[in-house]
Order: sequence, then structure tokens, then C-alpha cells
Amino acid sequence: MKPFFEELLHVGIYKRNQGRITRQVTWGAIALGVAVGCWRLSWTLLDNRLDRWLNFPLLSGVFPSLLAVASWWMAYRLVNLQRFADFLIAVEAEMNKVSWPTRGELYRSSVVVLILIFVLAAVLFAYDAFWSGLFTFLRVF
Repeated sequence: MKPFFEELLHVGIYKRNQGRITRQVTWGAIALGVAVGCWRLSWTLLDNRLDRWLNFPLLSGVFPSLLAVASWWMAYRLVNLQRFADFLIAVEAEMNKVSWPTRGELYRSSVVVLILIFVLAAVLFAYDAFWSGLFTFLRVF
């Protein structure tokens, strides 16, 4: 348990110059999720009138704020844990190897996918119409 708390209270950044963008984006996504969750928690606490029931009027504001700050710190520590940081560094290295399509290639590929979706939808509609018509015809007899 002691190494966990030592890592939790550690301030340094593991491999500072590697995987910086991926770590920042990961932290930002976690922070945004936590912020939305704490915002909803504060509104839930206000709606349920727990402030009056517990006789603590700042519960709906103080508790979600403290929870958000603690969660943001945990997210910061998470993206700097050795194993997780190495994973994020590897992800960024692999993403740098990806050959991204040009705007024209992206447009053409998107058009092909959309046309194929509509064709397949038409084929499925035809199958459905055929079988429902056949079973309706057979039910008459």
C-alpha cells in the first residue's frame, strides 16, 4: 500500500518529452468526463434537496468540486505511471507511422462507403419485401 501512496503523491513526469500529446489528450478526455460527471452530481444533489436533509448547504457545490480536483490529480498521476505512460508513448509512436489519406482520397472513400450502404439497404429491403410478400401470399391459402 505504501508504494501506491508514494506514487500518488509523486509530482514528477515520467519521460517528460515522450508521448506528450497522447498523454495530454488522454488526461483531457478523462478530465472532461470527470467534469461532466461532477457537474451532473451537483445537479443531482440539488434536485434531491440533500443539502437541506443533511443540514449542510454547500454539499451540492463543495463535494463535487473536491471530487473533481481529486479525480483530475488521479488522472494526472495515471498518465504518468510507468506502465501506462509507456503504453501511451508507444501509441503515439505508432500513430506517427500511419499514412493518413489526402482530402481527395478521403472524399472518394466516403462516397464509396455511402453508396455501398444505400445499395445494401436496398437489397435488404428487397429481400424483406419478397419474403413478407411470399408469406402473406402463403397465408391466404
